[in-house]
Amino acid sequence: MRPDLAPFFAPKSVAVLGAGERPTSSGGAVLQNLRKAAFAGQVIPVNAKGGTIFGLPARRSLAELESPADLVVIVIRPDLILEAVDAAARSGHRHLLILPGGFAEAGAEGRARDAALRALVRQHGLVVTGPNCAGIIHLPANGRFAATFLRDLPPGPNTRGGVALISQSGALAEEAIAAANARRLPLGTVVSVGNAMQLGIADFLEHLGGDPGISAVLLYIESIDDPGRFAAAARPVAAQKPVIALIGGRTPAGARAAMAHTGAAAGEEAALDRLCAENGVLRVTSLRRLFLAAKGFGSFPSGLGRRILILSNSGGPGVLCTDQAAAEGLDLVALPERMRRTLAAALPGEASIANPLDLLADAREDRFALALDAALREGAAAFDAILGIHVVPFMVDAEPVVRGLAAAGGAGALPMMHAMMGTLPDKAAWFAALEAAGIPAFDDVEAMAESAGLLARYPALRARAGSSGEG
Repeated sequence: MRPDLAPFFAPKSVAVLGAGERPTSSGGAVLQNLRKAAFAGQVIPVNAKGGTIFGLPARRSLAELESPADLVVIVIRPDLILEAVDAAARSGHRHLLILPGGFAEAGAEGRARDAALRALVRQHGLVVTGPNCAGIIHLPANGRFAATFLRDLPPGPNTRGGVALISQSGALAEEAIAAANARRLPLGTVVSVGNAMQLGIADFLEHLGGDPGISAVLLYIESIDDPGRFAAAARPVAAQKPVIALIGGRTPAGARAAMAHTGAAAGEEAALDRLCAENGVLRVTSLRRLFLAAKGFGSFPSGLGRRILILSNSGGPGVLCTDQAAAEGLDLVALPERMRRTLAAALPGEASIANPLDLLADAREDRFALALDAALREGAAAFDAILGIHVVPFMVDAEPVVRGLAAAGGAGALPMMHAMMGTLPDKAAWFAALEAAGIPAFDDVEAMAESAGLLARYPALRARAGSSGEG
């Protein structure tokens, strides 16, 4: 039977072993993040000195708790952890989140400590996440939780659901949180597996794949020790929602670095490609593309078709977007004849009435509205998505254009992405309006095309995962 992972995401009570008030200590950071997340359950600081910590009464040991906590977060020195785990087990605690390192990744002494910890887990029937990890963050609308020493929390899910990240690197988890806040990615769940002594990528993928509030799962992987287990977890999830994997250690030097980091060996490249493709996992080769996938799938979790219309008010950005779209395997289909005639009758003679469609730099809300209406009314059967480009020259008020785009995108007739370029005095408000309407907003036309290309790869992967699952 698979262990119950719910206590790691929605515990009713959390004991922090090694709690403190100093913000630069792990115990202090965990308590502060629980407060910052507005965790509604019981928080129990545990510190041998007793007293109060952040206004909460501290227990001197786990044995002092009236009843076992749903989750124990351990943030003490590595040389004290084995004794603490044994004491936790003997006082009835079963779910442990161990943040410190000093185990399989730490030489002969660490490997011996790792073996002893594994023996304790088996002896007492414990469920352990870590060690050597940065913790877990889970921010659904109905219950927020963050047991981590990472510096910040991600923005959380949007109205279409939340994106989850499962990572074998705490540092990359922190970078993902920073990117999510800066680029408006709907990241709501972050799991740092660390050494994955007991619970690994596959276990958390299986659990989060069954969460209806999570619309896509991102993976950062440095090793897959059991490809069969990974496949069994990934395939049914990918048949329902996107699974996107960045696998580190693609080069011999990178593989050696991965071994030093987590103590596990990386896999062979061709075999990893096959493993992902056969089980519906979308593999990316850079952190940048992982974040672009998060951006796109956060709005369109079912992916996109390949037939796109590029609707621009500037020739140069349209050319770059076209190049990148072609590189991604997207198809710039010809304008339907009726749509072409409608636009030719109404647009200035200098406009390029083709795909990409160039409305000219001085296009205002009326010209954008005309083109969008024609695309939605007369081109809906021809296109799977619209990639919009809006360069904002000094003589045009962008606000009405943005309002019109948001209204059209909110109607949902065709999926839309939109890139805005140039000096954007109200960028935050404009991007927020677009994304509230379900239109991912980008600073960069090439990034937008990359995101669309990644989304267009998913339907075939999803179908393959579903058919493999039936077999």
